[in-house]
Amino acid sequence: MIPVVISGTGLFTPPHSISNDELVTAFNAYVDLHNAEHATAIAAGEVTALEPSSSGFIEKASGIQSRYVMEKSGILDPAHMTARIADRPDDQISLQAEMCVAAAREALERAGKQAHDIDMVLVACSNMQRAYPAMAVEVQEALGIDGFGFDMNVACSSATFGIATAVDAVRGGRARAVLVLNPEITSGHLNFRDRDSHFIFGDACTAIIIEAQATATSAHQWEILDSRLKTSFSNNIRNNFGFMNRFDEAGVGQPDKLFRQQGRKVFKEVCPMAAETIKDTLTAAGLTTDDVARYWLHQANLNMNLLIVRMLLGRDATADEAPVILDSYANTSSAGSIIAFHKYQDDLAAGTNGVICSFGAGYSIGCVVVRKL
Repeated sequence: MIPVVISGTGLFTPPHSISNDELVTAFNAYVDLHNAEHATAIAAGEVTALEPSSSGFIEKASGIQSRYVMEKSGILDPAHMTARIADRPDDQISLQAEMCVAAAREALERAGKQAHDIDMVLVACSNMQRAYPAMAVEVQEALGIDGFGFDMNVACSSATFGIATAVDAVRGGRARAVLVLNPEITSGHLNFRDRDSHFIFGDACTAIIIEAQATATSAHQWEILDSRLKTSFSNNIRNNFGFMNRFDEAGVGQPDKLFRQQGRKVFKEVCPMAAETIKDTLTAAGLTTDDVARYWLHQANLNMNLLIVRMLLGRDATADEAPVILDSYANTSSAGSIIAFHKYQDDLAAGTNGVICSFGAGYSIGCVVVRKL
């Protein structure tokens, strides 16, 4: 097989950050407003009183301390509780594409590539800003890339599935180089009025350049040794928002049109699946866990990551072995493992092996084994 590498990565970090304390202050103010408005019904047992949140609860449950968002004033308004971002006219670049362009420029620079070197643009993320035209085609136009682009969605595993798809495109001769983008505006699908999940997500965008090793000139090359993709249907992480919602007016604006999950079930079921997939991918690459210096895992929940690595190593991982970015970025869906890879790769020596692994809704699990050149 043709050796294929990751030759560059890029990251766009939104301009606004929300601390746990800020988020909790807004949420608890909303709780007070709700309980006051429904005081009579609550006293009669007809409505359940909402419970306040706390920064301690959030950090213990998830490891998250803050998150980046594209707009924060609306999220922190107890009477609004979602971002305020105005629609843009059709002749102006969309917000999601704008994020992609910013991340792509850094990835292209690190890879030593120009727009004319890219044949394929793949936007892979949990939520697209619109149904069509494809976000990838808009990004292609904005960057001046001649070729083709398309969008794909495998929720939190979109980036790893995108990497595998890009590798196949390069090996099959479909593209000389592929730009994979993961623009996650997760604040758009988060229910900031739900105590169990209002803290989970943050916004970000990552970019990855995939090309044949023979054409790569970057100082940041990682050979892709092998990959494994796995899906198994589950309703435990779900979002029912879609173009058919207006068919049933009673369902418009209901909580099921935003992110929801059965967190305990997800934890119990996904962690063993992720650990097993990593083991299988390493075996296929001719490696064992003893050969791996670093795990760049999906950044959803610190406790999940700690357990997965413990299943692999039989002990707790060091911060160097499994770097964490969710403390400041929160869960950025498909972008999370790539943010970790982007921020924590340059210190490793040539010949070092690593694992990029994502897991999430679907269920979906993607694992990519890489070696620094």
